[in-house]
Amino acid sequence: MGLHGVKAVFFDLDNTLIDTAAAGRRAIEEVLPFALTRHLQVINALQSKHHYGEGEARAVCDKVQAKLLKECHDPAKMCITDLRISHWEEAIQETTGGEANRDLAAECYYLWKTTRLQHLTLAEDTRAMLTELRKGLRLLLLTNGDRQTQREKIEACACEPYFDAIVVGGEQKEEKPAPSIFHYCCDLLGVQPAECVMVGDSLDTDIQGGLNAGLKATVWLNKAMTAPVDTSPVPHYIISSVLDLPAVLQKMEHYINAKLGTDHMAGSNE
Repeated sequence: MGLHGVKAVFFDLDNTLIDTAAAGRRAIEEVLPFALTRHLQVINALQSKHHYGEGEARAVCDKVQAKLLKECHDPAKMCITDLRISHWEEAIQETTGGEANRDLAAECYYLWKTTRLQHLTLAEDTRAMLTELRKGLRLLLLTNGDRQTQREKIEACACEPYFDAIVVGGEQKEEKPAPSIFHYCCDLLGVQPAECVMVGDSLDTDIQGGLNAGLKATVWLNKAMTAPVDTSPVPHYIISSVLDLPAVLQKMEHYINAKLGTDHMAGSNE
């Protein structure tokens, strides 16, 4: 699939190519009481070893989930592992009272992390789409986040073979939406910003970043297809599934071809 004017597509990772949010929720559910055997349960440790009730166990999980959603990580101050163990430590203490238990929190975190990674998969239809797109376009994975965490996700979902390059924000001076990281990606692939398309689920980082960097087009993945209260920034295209991307690229090609034809006719009439 070659496109006039488009040479490369940048893909976000989390909740675009892989459903990180769903994997996190499934990990939380699977470590609730009686869900799995002991070695795959976080919360069973709370119940059987520490005699906590199922209601308290679920409350701990809910608190951890809330902390993850509001998480603000500064790698210069604390590594991601210590930060997330602290989430569990605080959640357990807030729910059950008493003294902090760092060892139990660490056990909970590592079991949750292992379970979540097991659920991070690149769907077969997504793999097929990437394979087909790569026949005519250069593909790059551009993800924000902590280096260790994102590299573990990339390895878990085995997506590396589908891309010409992978860029992790935590390894760069700036992350999305800074123009610098997009221009770095362009340099990696040997293309110009006006030859690239950004695809992602975040208006604030993916879409705003693509606009900041002067990319040819931005494609917002809005699975719910509900309009946000704040419609800024405005993406060029909106899709409900990443599998809709080839149709958008075809639409872009038709538009470019039509414009080229109009320009050619205008030149002939001069």
